[in-house]
Amino acid sequence: MSERLAKSAGLIGAATLTSRVLGLVRDVAQAHYFGTSLENDAFVVATRIPTLLRDLFAEGAMSAAFVPTVTRYLKTEGKAAAWRLGSQVVNGLILVTGVLVLLGIIFAKPLAQLYAGAFAAEPGKLELTISLTRINMPFLLLVAVAAAYMGMLNALRRFFVPAMSPALYNIVFIGCIVIFVPVFTRLGIAPVMALSAGMLLGGVAQIVAQWPLLRREGYRHQWVLNPRDPSLREVLILMGPGMLGVAAAQINLFVNTSLATGQDAAVSALGYAFRLMYMPIGIFGVSVATAAIPDLARHAADESHHDMRTTLSWGLRLMLMLSVPATVGLMVLAPSVVELLYQRGRFDATSTLLTAQALLFYAPGIVGYSIVKLAAPSFYSLKDARTPVIVGVVSVLTNLVLNIALNSVLGFRGLALGTAIAANVNAILLLVLLSRKIGGIDGARVWRSLVKISIASAVMGVAAYYTDAGLHAVLPGSLMGSPLLSRLVRVLGAIGAGIGTLALAAWALHIEEFRQAMRRLLGRFTA
Repeated sequence: MSERLAKSAGLIGAATLTSRVLGLVRDVAQAHYFGTSLENDAFVVATRIPTLLRDLFAEGAMSAAFVPTVTRYLKTEGKAAAWRLGSQVVNGLILVTGVLVLLGIIFAKPLAQLYAGAFAAEPGKLELTISLTRINMPFLLLVAVAAAYMGMLNALRRFFVPAMSPALYNIVFIGCIVIFVPVFTRLGIAPVMALSAGMLLGGVAQIVAQWPLLRREGYRHQWVLNPRDPSLREVLILMGPGMLGVAAAQINLFVNTSLATGQDAAVSALGYAFRLMYMPIGIFGVSVATAAIPDLARHAADESHHDMRTTLSWGLRLMLMLSVPATVGLMVLAPSVVELLYQRGRFDATSTLLTAQALLFYAPGIVGYSIVKLAAPSFYSLKDARTPVIVGVVSVLTNLVLNIALNSVLGFRGLALGTAIAANVNAILLLVLLSRKIGGIDGARVWRSLVKISIASAVMGVAAYYTDAGLHAVLPGSLMGSPLLSRLVRVLGAIGAGIGTLALAAWALHIEEFRQAMRRLLGRFTA
């Protein structure tokens, strides 16, 4: 079980790593052209509404309810029933998100004013946000359909192509930045419109990338939508509580955005930092969870809690082995990493400082976010949508209180810290309740692994920090006439020292998960 899970997670991790690296290149290109400017702030806020709705229809309640359900139908009813369910979900998504897109376009002005009223203080900033909001709204429909395709393929244990589809999104987005920014500038069109073009065309690319494989698996789309169909009603019932959780999250993000828009460049700094923080979550947390969820759904359908405990225990320990060192590494190397990746063009030293500070406070949330990716769908596999939503609402309220309190003390940094704390609260509550529901999650073994991994990661962090500081002191600001090369050598040197120290510490502490991760997840993907 652990070998197959690690192998599947490795395949997903390889694809996701490709996507995340390309996403980083996309962010670097965006930072080069727009930095933490007025235009970038406007674009970030203009993506808030379609992104929030995406959390419901693509990455949140729909996804968590749909994948376990279609997996169960594939196991018990066969592909024909599963494909009919898939068609109905896609049709329902097209209908609902289509209406929401139209409403978003019509009411873009009051929505933008609600989210970022402080932008009105800068001439043209609020108006640009409104225009971008209208242009960006169709992304919701595109990403919802792409997520449904991804869910069907994951239920079939076809992980690589769905995990690679975001890579194509990023390639298209990068192409639009590089090509359209200078073209739009010459034509007198706001260059930031290139970001919206990349967003929409990238959404189309995600659908196109998955369709051929889904068709080869036998999927033929049916234009049917019967609300009385038992399979569709099962998905909708599971989604229902999730909508409440997303509504609570919307309130929280609304407050955060309002608080951040009142601070110069805070929206952009938090956006860049969050995406950097989310890289290890996407590569490690999502990879392990995506590989484990179909197995968890099958064990739940067989009412085999013992097998669920085994899968969960292994998934949690593998996640911790990957996410705890990533957390420590990002915290100690935040300034150097941000400087290397972003500081060029309109992204200056001040932008680097603000983004690094946000990243420092966001990073502790990596472990919590990763665990939630595995724990929450486990409840949906057990046909329990109520518990993760209640826990989600509690964590959102915790986040809300913390962010309001910490913002008054730490400014936008407090928003990042409050988010990180709330993510870990969410994860802990889910694990405690899930353990009670299935008779344990091999907690003693998970706890022992966490202690060992934390010790090894702390040693790694010390080595990386002092290596970075030492290289910063001895290396000139420019190697061979290139500041970028000097930064690259410093960061790679610190990372190399950190990984080497982590490997030695893991060997000394007999951390089994490190050996498995190196051999399967980061090595023999196709073994």
